[in-house]
Amino acid sequence: MAVQQNKPTRSKRGMRRSHDALTTTTLSVDKTSGETHRRHHITADGFYRGRKVI
Repeated sequence: MAVQQNKPTRSKRGMRRSHDALTTTTLSVDKTSGETHRRHHITADGFYRGRKVI
């Protein structure tokens, strides 16, 4: 089993975790209804890019 020789520094720990940050979802406003929705997803009432999909 692998055992570390020396304790990793705070800097190394921080550098390892630098890619772990969460990003917020990008939101868009629908052309026809003006409703806010996630990018590349339909709105709650079934519109996508100004057209009724469902």
